[in-house]
Amino acid sequence: MRRTVSAFVIALCVSAGAIALDAAQQSQRPFVISGHSFVSQEAFIAAGLRCGTPHVDEARAGEIDAAIAARQGGPGQSRKPGTNPPPAVTGGVIDVYVHVITSSAGAGNVPDAQIADQIAVLNAAYASTGWGFQLVGTDRTANDAWYTMGPGTTAEAQAKAALHQGSASDLNLYTANIGGGLLGWSTFPWNYPSSPSMDGVVILTSSLPGGTAVPYNLGDTATHEVGHWMGLYHTFQGGCSKSNDLVTDTPAERSPAFGCPVGRDTCTGRQTPGLDPITNFMDYTDDACMFEFTTGQDGRMDSAFSAYRFNQ
Repeated sequence: MRRTVSAFVIALCVSAGAIALDAAQQSQRPFVISGHSFVSQEAFIAAGLRCGTPHVDEARAGEIDAAIAARQGGPGQSRKPGTNPPPAVTGGVIDVYVHVITSSAGAGNVPDAQIADQIAVLNAAYASTGWGFQLVGTDRTANDAWYTMGPGTTAEAQAKAALHQGSASDLNLYTANIGGGLLGWSTFPWNYPSSPSMDGVVILTSSLPGGTAVPYNLGDTATHEVGHWMGLYHTFQGGCSKSNDLVTDTPAERSPAFGCPVGRDTCTGRQTPGLDPITNFMDYTDDACMFEFTTGQDGRMDSAFSAYRFNQ
């Protein structure tokens, strides 16, 4: 019996090692997305193309947190859960306007069923937070310049000025064949007062559920970017610092993860305990690897929405 158990353990270890080796080899194979080729998936991540949402440095993040606290009566649950006045809202159903931008030849004209699938993915991802999403409008626009727009470009500004609908509490979601292999980007809640028409999320059309942007084609690029739209930072923001992403229950990580590196731990020591949060929607892992927001992230979204989106 003992020999049988030992043989099983050895076989299991060999199998796990083979899986880990295959994952490491896979990460170094040529990686192609949206017609753009990279020497590896790691190179794609290093190029910053998983997400084009601007990084917020530590000083600015501190100013933003102070402003959130001032606008909604306290920093809510983002840093000290349960010790401050609660945010005005802790959930609700968000109206979504989807703007499908196509080429003049009609490329990128995704069907209504795929849009419905994307809304379903968002609802599943945010179910534990108390936030939901309902589609209230879809429009389609053929414009070659807008179809390949990038963040901060004239094309982005023109597209959003023409298409944006609703108020601060409504999500404007744009789909297009955005440039350079980029998967998406978003504005933050605190950007709204100065640039209302720019508010919203832009995603690569092929990242929608059932799209061709493997392994980012299950709809969680939108989940990730909506997280920014709700006030969240990347889990690796701040690296191994104690404050990292300003959410207490997301373990710090030194750099963005890719693939699904189970057991990854880039920040060690008593100040930064816990394995890297590779299953968190705000990391850079493959869609199939992501499945959660934390309680602290939920609280931060509530606080930011209360301060900048609720009744605005």
